[in-house]
Amino acid sequence: MSNTSSANSLKVRRLTYAAICLALALVLPFLTGQIPQIGSALCPMHIPVLLCGFLCGWPWGLAVGFIAPLLRSVLFGMPVMVPGAVAMAFELAVYGCVAGFLYRKFPKTIPGIYASLLIAMVLGRVVWGIARLVLAGIAGNGFTFAAFLSGAITMAIPGIIVQLVLIPVIVYALEKAGLNANRD
Repeated sequence: MSNTSSANSLKVRRLTYAAICLALALVLPFLTGQIPQIGSALCPMHIPVLLCGFLCGWPWGLAVGFIAPLLRSVLFGMPVMVPGAVAMAFELAVYGCVAGFLYRKFPKTIPGIYASLLIAMVLGRVVWGIARLVLAGIAGNGFTFAAFLSGAITMAIPGIIVQLVLIPVIVYALEKAGLNANRD
């Protein structure tokens, strides 16, 4: 296969994976959304965004992460646009961007995947907290450190566990199968 054909094939694979991840981010919340407390605790939009970063690279992960909550808010009314979808857009953009960027830098091993994932998750949550703080300031509402801990960690523990279990297994399996598009 020529270099041009190979590059085009990689672009098509990235576009396809990104589209699938965006579709999953829009649809997965329907599976958990019947009980809002469970749906928000499992963080269903986070999984496809993180996978997009790992599989497609940081630009695609950033784009899908930023677009998914805003598009879902416009199409389905959930999450509520302000502050929910706006803060999530920044959080998920960081998830996809950092996961994709670090995955390129770290070894393609389970520890490397976990390091990329954990750093992306922490930075994304910090950015979510900053976005919520800014939005609360604009709206004249309060956003305390306790609210940050509750929203970023306590309420999200089930989702964090699911992400830590599922994502490394999926990424490692796709890498071993040669299906990862996060490469030159």
